[in-house]
Amino acid sequence: MKGIDVVANILKREGVEYLFCFPNNSLIDACARIGIRPILARTERTLINMADGFSRATHGQRLGVAVVQAGPGSENAFGGVAQAYADSVPILLLPGGVARRYHDLPPTFQATRHYGGVTKWVGQINLADRAPAMRGWSCNFFNRWVECPSAVHSD
Repeated sequence: MKGIDVVANILKREGVEYLFCFPNNSLIDACARIGIRPILARTERTLINMADGFSRATHGQRLGVAVVQAGPGSENAFGGVAQAYADSVPILLLPGGVARRYHDLPPTFQATRHYGGVTKWVGQINLADRAPAMRGWSCNFFNRWVECPSAVHSD
């Protein structure tokens, strides 16, 4: 099983029904295959606002999950995530990751570095074996976000 399928299965087990997304992320197809409905937006900021609105409209009963592409997608989503964080609205952002061989090479946007100040937690699943270990963060986040709501980012 690929790491992307593990992440999709974690989302499904946690009750995610909708995935707010902007094309070019393999998680979109993985989630669609197991019954999580992708809802496409035209811009990253719009999809973050949709995830934010979904979390607000369900009064904390369901979580808005957003997926963007690596690099520019993560950069363009930043403002929406910062706004959700400032308003204490829980959302989960899962951007695509940059290949390990390109880390720290310009012009790569390092989302895990930049999102630290506008999210409750930032993590990176850079190897498939790490995905099951990240189940701990998902349980912690999905079960306790109502107590201390805020945005979460996993790269």
